[in-house]
Amino acid sequence: MVLLCVVFIGFRVIGDPVSMVLGFEASEQRKIQVRKNLGLDDPLHVQFTRFAGDIARGDFGDSFWQHKPTLPLVIDRLPATFYLSAVAMAIVGVLAVPLGAIAALKPRSLVDRLINVVALGGVSIVQFWLALMFILLVAVQLGWLRTSGYGGYQYVILPALTLAYPLIGQISQLTRSAMLDELSKPYIKAARAKGLSETRIVFTHALKNAAVPIITIFGGAIGSLLNGAIVVETVFGWPGIGQLTIQGFQFRDLPLVEATVFVIAVMIIITNLLVDISYTYLNPRIRYK
Repeated sequence: MVLLCVVFIGFRVIGDPVSMVLGFEASEQRKIQVRKNLGLDDPLHVQFTRFAGDIARGDFGDSFWQHKPTLPLVIDRLPATFYLSAVAMAIVGVLAVPLGAIAALKPRSLVDRLINVVALGGVSIVQFWLALMFILLVAVQLGWLRTSGYGGYQYVILPALTLAYPLIGQISQLTRSAMLDELSKPYIKAARAKGLSETRIVFTHALKNAAVPIITIFGGAIGSLLNGAIVVETVFGWPGIGQLTIQGFQFRDLPLVEATVFVIAVMIIITNLLVDISYTYLNPRIRYK
């Protein structure tokens, strides 16, 4: 709700939405009429009261740009964003955790240093530059994948890699740190003394106990994916909620921006709740009443 309040007030402080919708060359009489039709001529507190009541009913109004109810427009874009985010998270899960575990098993080795370089690149490179480099090298020069659009693996791999790479850097470093801490504990020495295989020790015992901070980062990664999707979907022409948010800002479409902010906030809240619930499985000592 706080985010929606910020968006509501910000759009009315920084300019006139009617002028952006109609264009600055529109007559003043036309602007007054549209402002009246949209209820933008009412006092700010009246607009906010109406706005809060509409949101309580799930009504964000009609888009200034597309002249359709905004919430269905946002929901129609969700599958594309879910698809892109799911592929990106799969890439992160397949690469980040194993890389961090391997680096922890061979600290200060050449492998560890190479993984650290990859991780440093992930947290340092700007996403829009990385997206443009992928397009230039992989799509244009090599012709392996598509430069933009929506569809199968030829369309989704490049934007998913662009989204995933920063998270691979963060999670692999966190995994390495957590695994090093776990591997130094007495129960690991006891497991080795019992003759358990190193694979079982690492991936059954140590990794499970190190999973709480890793899962926490995974939960926070959903917010990072949605924030990054705004840039990535725009660069790759991906028809998701991120691209829709940018279009809402471009057209000063207040109802559309409010609807996208609301949906993104709900998705992040639900994800954080699921992450908190998963702690009880990962660590039986945690109990929620």
